[in-house]
Amino acid sequence: MKRTSPFIALWGWPIAMGLLTTTGLITALVSDTWGDWWSWLGLGVPVAVMGWFSWRPPAAASPPPQTPTDMAAPRPASVEH
Repeated sequence: MKRTSPFIALWGWPIAMGLLTTTGLITALVSDTWGDWWSWLGLGVPVAVMGWFSWRPPAAASPPPQTPTDMAAPRPASVEH
């Protein structure tokens, strides 16, 4: 099985969105008819993706993992008044 490089895993989607935006902008400036459709797609998809991720609720925060020193630390005794 082929493994994905860490560079592609981290930067793959941002590069794809950048290329899509760049081709959409260039096409909007220099083309007509089919270029109008591509420019709408090339500029609309990144905006839709940004909107989707900005309106999603944040993921629930998980507690930090416990280390062996955390588990071995004595708990403070409770004082009753």
